[in-house]
Amino acid sequence: MPVAHASWTRAALPLCLLGILDREEKSYGYALLSRLADAGMDGVKAATLYPALTRLEEEGAVEVEWGAGEGGPGRKYYRITGEGRKRLRRDQAAWGEFSRTVAVLLTGHEQQQGEA
Repeated sequence: MPVAHASWTRAALPLCLLGILDREEKSYGYALLSRLADAGMDGVKAATLYPALTRLEEEGAVEVEWGAGEGGPGRKYYRITGEGRKRLRRDQAAWGEFSRTVAVLLTGHEQQQGEA
């Protein structure tokens, strides 16, 4: 992954994680990495994922519970909280505004509503 893209990924990672967790009841680290990779963010490593999840937990956006692993040690499961859903909605709106601004700066023209 190019350096610029890696920094973009790190910046967007908390928003992406909240989006995944909003659609799922709960998930664990490896499954989250798989979902990110399936969506095209295959450069995310555990060393980037877990600190982001820890920060989300510290901020009250996710909660953690330990559960039984599939034939192995227990797993740490992450679940979005009500506060996390509020943050997700707020950050989604901010991301939309930011991406529209960048598109204008890159193309030199305003995008119509609904264009990405």
